[in-house]
Amino acid sequence: MTKPLFLLCIILVSGYIPIHAQECTTNHRVVHNKTEWATSIHGRSSKQMIALKELIPALIVNLPYATTHNFTHTVLYKHPVAYLRLKPALALRQIDSALRKQGFALMLYDAFRPYKVTCLMWQLTPNKRYVADPARGSGHNRGIAVDLNIVNLKTGKELNMGTPFDSFSSKSHHSCTTFSDEILTNRQLLKTTMERYGFRAMDAEWWHYFWVNDEGYEIIDMDFDSLK
Repeated sequence: MTKPLFLLCIILVSGYIPIHAQECTTNHRVVHNKTEWATSIHGRSSKQMIALKELIPALIVNLPYATTHNFTHTVLYKHPVAYLRLKPALALRQIDSALRKQGFALMLYDAFRPYKVTCLMWQLTPNKRYVADPARGSGHNRGIAVDLNIVNLKTGKELNMGTPFDSFSSKSHHSCTTFSDEILTNRQLLKTTMERYGFRAMDAEWWHYFWVNDEGYEIIDMDFDSLK
């Protein structure tokens, strides 16, 4: 049995992808272990990874990749913790605070993503428009990207953005305007608020925002437990 077919059998039977099964390469620097991590952040406090729930206790966190309810239909994360680098983490706290004053709050779908998981996503869906090419790595792998939505605190429901999270279609693009005024207003609220505090939007995904890589943030290929 070939390796891809063997991997597919594991996925179908267990619903969990073994993260060691996929190998990929990049020319960018990758941090693999605690020793390399300590060297990377030594004397550079802004490169620290911050557990967002510790910084923003009221943050609503819903991680689809820790369940089978995602585009791969498999569990990609075990024991996940939502991490970001210090600068975007502090900005996210400001964003959540600003939204709460308006009766809203952030709902986080994803933040830091181990590099191995990006490799697996690429194996399953090698589409550069919607899935990061492991050769370059992603903002998620560097701890400077987030996927999120806004929740109405009065109703407890997520705002209608026209498509679900990880809906890989042209309707997910910011340029798509074939929606009701309500949906367009919701998207604009998220985009305007995120960009006001330093994040930038990804054109093809209304939920994805990234921080400028102004500190030379490396790709991190460590599991969540290792970063605690």
